Amino acid sequence: MAKEKGRKLIAQNKKARHDYTILDTYECGIVLTGTEVKSLRQGRASLVDGYVSVEGREAWMYNVHVPEYSQGTWTNHSARRKRKLLMHREEIDKLESKAQESGHTVVPLSLYFKDGRAKVEIALAKGKKEYDKRQALREKQDTRETNRAVAAARRRQRGER
Repeated sequence: MAKEKGRKLIAQNKKARHDYTILDTYECGIVLTGTEVKSLRQGRASLVDGYVSVEGREAWMYNVHVPEYSQGTWTNHSARRKRKLLMHREEIDKLESKAQESGHTVVPLSLYFKDGRAKVEIALAKGKKEYDKRQALREKQDTRETNRAVAAARRRQRGER
């Protein structure tokens, strides 16, 4: 059996980038059971309601939905169980101290396989206000309109030559 190489994305939390300002990101491993890994290899997971909490100097990920493995038997896992994250002690301590500041939280951004091992990218984030979200959407829309106008001008210019 050949070793896997590279990065294979399983799930992404696009809503987190909309709802939060990302301050810092960390890559960490996850402690999983066998049926969870098989279910993830099928590309099935949801990070939408997920969050990370530090308890007893260990990082735990909550509310990440990994559906039960279809061919699993009595050894199957529960879909929304808490999962331990594998991080360096200094990273956990830093994350815990920053997360306790007002308005800060830790959210999972993406879940993927890296060289055959399941990894999760988590982020220290600060919640956006409603007007910040509207402003970000407006800037994105303005950029898109500008790019369209530039592309249209280039097409017209090529057509004239």
